[in-house]
Amino acid sequence: MDIQARWQRWRALVRSAADAWRIYAPAWLSSLTLHALIFTLLMLVAVGDRDPADLLTLILDSNKQDETEPLLESQELVTSEIPRPDVGSTGNGNPDAPLTAAPLVAAALVEPAELKVESAGVRETVERVTIQEDLRVATAPRFAETLTIRGAAGAGATGTMGAVDRITQEIMLSLDERRTLVVWFFDQSGSLERQRAEIVRRFDRIYEELGVLEAAGNPAFQKHEAKPLLSAVVAFGEHVSFLTPKPTDDVEEVKAAVTGLKTDESGIERTFQAVHQAASRYKPFRLQEPRRNVMFVIFTDEVGDDESELEAAVSICRQHAIPVYCVGVPAPFGRREAYVKYVDPDPKFDQSPQWIPVRQGPESFLPELVNIGSEFTDEPMDSGFGPYSLTRLCYETGGIYFAVHPSRDERRTLSRHETPLLSARLSHFFDPQVMLNYRPDYGSTKQYKKLLAENKARRALVEAAQTSWITPMERPQLVFPKLNDADLSNRLSQAQHAAAVLEPKIERLYQTLKSGEADRVRLAKPRWQAGYDLSMGRVLAVKVRTEGYNTMLAKAKQGMKFSEADSDTWQLAPANDLGGNAALEKLAEHGRMYLARVVSEHPGTPWALLAEKELKQPFGWTWKEGHTGVNAPKVAANNGNNAPRRPRNDRPNQIPRPERRPPPKL
Repeated sequence: MDIQARWQRWRALVRSAADAWRIYAPAWLSSLTLHALIFTLLMLVAVGDRDPADLLTLILDSNKQDETEPLLESQELVTSEIPRPDVGSTGNGNPDAPLTAAPLVAAALVEPAELKVESAGVRETVERVTIQEDLRVATAPRFAETLTIRGAAGAGATGTMGAVDRITQEIMLSLDERRTLVVWFFDQSGSLERQRAEIVRRFDRIYEELGVLEAAGNPAFQKHEAKPLLSAVVAFGEHVSFLTPKPTDDVEEVKAAVTGLKTDESGIERTFQAVHQAASRYKPFRLQEPRRNVMFVIFTDEVGDDESELEAAVSICRQHAIPVYCVGVPAPFGRREAYVKYVDPDPKFDQSPQWIPVRQGPESFLPELVNIGSEFTDEPMDSGFGPYSLTRLCYETGGIYFAVHPSRDERRTLSRHETPLLSARLSHFFDPQVMLNYRPDYGSTKQYKKLLAENKARRALVEAAQTSWITPMERPQLVFPKLNDADLSNRLSQAQHAAAVLEPKIERLYQTLKSGEADRVRLAKPRWQAGYDLSMGRVLAVKVRTEGYNTMLAKAKQGMKFSEADSDTWQLAPANDLGGNAALEKLAEHGRMYLARVVSEHPGTPWALLAEKELKQPFGWTWKEGHTGVNAPKVAANNGNNAPRRPRNDRPNQIPRPERRPPPKL
């Protein structure tokens, strides 16, 4: 074949290949692109975008393992029925016994993490492990100087001593990082006098435990050459006093300072000024080398009379990384004041209990519960959290607020006589694990106002709550004896007047809440949902009952006849019948819907408890007749010779009742 023929054949083959490429190339490229995309997606699903913080790498160096060295075998877990006095016990008892109580629960969730094992240069990914556990150890460790750590909003404890043991554990964690200064703050009010005595007795055990750990060569102490733990004592009442001239490692000096505390009779507690002054005084320990950790521990049973100083205290403590821990009291649910049981310590005076109002709430920045003064809301209950100001101070600085009450029992209702001396009357307590989902918002004033501006339902709830401290007919007149028609009409008019005064107040509350009803569906947090629904349901219930009461009185004034011959009294009794009033029927149905939703969606909370009680009470009224003898003839006095002798006055022979003196300012 000559060269010319070969050339022509080669050109024909090239043209044929080119034609084939033009025909099949688009389909081939499409297929390649599709398979590459599928392959890439499969890689993303299998590998994912892992956050380095979620990866836990275990390095196993097999080259350093001595083959002759036996591997450690897992030891058998041994349990004992006899409790041990371990650091961190959370109950109440004698100083030498372990303390038991409800667990301390902090709002902490360890996010799911992936476990990676590396051995001999080979990495193997183990399945993803999800850990969700109630945090029972340190809640706010100092991971880094520049990292803002949020503390725990509330931790329930039965006794002050259980909280003190937990704080001892926090001290050990601080010492494990560097030398530490602990500043103890004591409220000088009279209501804390008994608690101060318990704390003084406990100091021996705290420092004894720390001393034993130090003597045993605990690594937390071995890191420091001298004086690893210093202490200082601050007292506050109307004035702030530094009871230790300078921080000391002398335990006896610390105990002497606490023992010498005197009760402040002024009834004023400058809590936040004390924190701010102490932070200014001890900040050099955070700034100068060798630097120390500084911890503040406050013992108080009130909010404090200087809440205007809260932001300044938060700012300086955060600036110098000083966590604040507080052993305080539970805030009463939706209330500013709780009533503390007081008995005069002098037996010469009346020993009957007196109930003194003390500022221990509310648990939120502003009240978030409409108070209509019904017989059910008069029974105070635990909110699940401490008072807002002190709790926010702890939360913002990385500490813990311990809500301590000696009668804490989540299993039953507590009666008034079960309240210990100098403790607040609280009838119900709630599971702290459930209440974690209902934590108040602990932002600044600006942030809180922004929350209200963002949602009409939130704003309406807070506005209604602030104006709701009215006094509805807790015990309206229900019995109306009929001496004659005129007398009965007068009694009915007087009762009707009380209802007429209340109706416009209830109407204003209802209209305020109704203005935010459209935004109710946008409430995401359970606390706001429960607060709005309960408030709306209870306001509607009172509105229906009040208007129905007035309607029934007006009906009676038109005239009613007894069906029984001996009947002489009309009595109003609760009933579900609303007398065919369509408007009231509609309002009642709407109120029951809100209350039922609270019960079903928020079980085990104070909102659900109040909603259940409200639902058990009928929304309407009915008239019943009875006999009281109002028209019975009076027996004439016997003035004859056989008249009975007047009883002898035994008052001079009676034991005089002890005098009751006014209680002190607590």
